[in-house]
Amino acid sequence: MRIDETLLNEAKAYAAKNGRSLTSVMEDALRQLLNRSTEVAQRPRVELITSPCEPGYHAWVQQRLDAGDKLEHIAYDLDNAERFPEVFDAPR
Repeated sequence: MRIDETLLNEAKAYAAKNGRSLTSVMEDALRQLLNRSTEVAQRPRVELITSPCEPGYHAWVQQRLDAGDKLEHIAYDLDNAERFPEVFDAPR
């Protein structure tokens, strides 16, 4: 078995620092690697939730962007519209 010299030196230092033999450190590392691949194979599949919406902005937001408004200003106005609906009662 050939092991990169730098990696081997790190493993030796780790073993010495923790009062273990190099063999026990390498056995543990190999066990962890094999267990990890088994755990991944047994992990349930994750279903991602997707949106049926089309990508992009609402039409009124796109109109303002096309007119040169910055998105941060549009978002600020939207926040104000939610907080002060009586001022922003015009349909968008």
